[in-house]
Amino acid sequence: MPLLPMTKLELGHRGEAWEPGCLRAVVGELLLTFLFVFVGVASTMTAGKAVGGAGEPSAVTAAAVAQALVVAVLATAGFHISGAHLNPAVTLGLAVGGHITVFRSALYVLAQLLGSSLACLLLRCLTGGAATPVHALADGVGPVQGAVAEAVFTFTLLLVICATILDPRRAAPRGTGPLLTGLLVGANTVAGAALTGASMNPARSFGPALATGAWAHHWVYWVGPLAGGPLAVVAYELLFMDVDDAAAGGAHQPLPQQE
Repeated sequence: MPLLPMTKLELGHRGEAWEPGCLRAVVGELLLTFLFVFVGVASTMTAGKAVGGAGEPSAVTAAAVAQALVVAVLATAGFHISGAHLNPAVTLGLAVGGHITVFRSALYVLAQLLGSSLACLLLRCLTGGAATPVHALADGVGPVQGAVAEAVFTFTLLLVICATILDPRRAAPRGTGPLLTGLLVGANTVAGAALTGASMNPARSFGPALATGAWAHHWVYWVGPLAGGPLAVVAYELLFMDVDDAAAGGAHQPLPQQE
C-alpha cells in the first residue's frame, strides 16, 4: 500500500534483495556509477592539467562536455538493466514517485556510494596519489546558498527525467531521454561552476571526499540534491500530469529494473 496519498511510495520487502532482477540491477548500479565517476573525475583532472587550472573556463567546458557524454551513454546503455540512476537523488526521487521501492532504493544508494568510492580510490592509485578534485563552494557562496543552488540544479535534472523518460506523453522520441538528461547535466555543470560545481549527485561528491578526506561542507551535496530531486517529481506530477494519466498509473509505470 502507498505510504502517502499524494505519492506512490512503496516500502518493498527484504526478499527483493535475493530476486535475480534486483541483484542484477544493484550490480548494474555499482558498475555504472563506478564508470560514471571514474570518467567524470578523470576528465576533470585532465582538463585542469591541460589548461593550467580546474577553474579555467576552458577546463569547465571540457569537464561539462565529458559529464554530458558519459551520463548520456551510460544512462542509455544501462537503462534496461537498472534504470541507470547513477545518483541517489534520482533514486530517491523515483522512489517518491513509486517507480522503485524504498528497500530497493536503499540498495541502489549503497551500490552507488560503493561504486563512486572505488572509482576515486583507483584513480588515486593510478595517478600516484594525485589530489582528486572535490566539489567545493566557490568564494562568496555560503553553505545555505550552496544547498539551495544544488537543490535547484537537481530539480532541473529530475524535471527533465520526468518529462522525457517517465511521462507517457513525452514529445521526445523514445530512447532520447538519456541523451537529453546528459545535455542538461553538461549545462548545469557550466552554470554551477561559479557556485558549487553543480554536483547534483551525492555519490559523485562522496567518492572524491572519501578518497581525499576533504569533508568541508560535504552535507551541502547531500541536502541540496536530496531535497531538489524528490520535489521535482512531486511538482511534476501535481502540476503537469493529466488526471487521466495519473489515475491510470501512467507516470508510475515501473522502470525496467522492476519487471
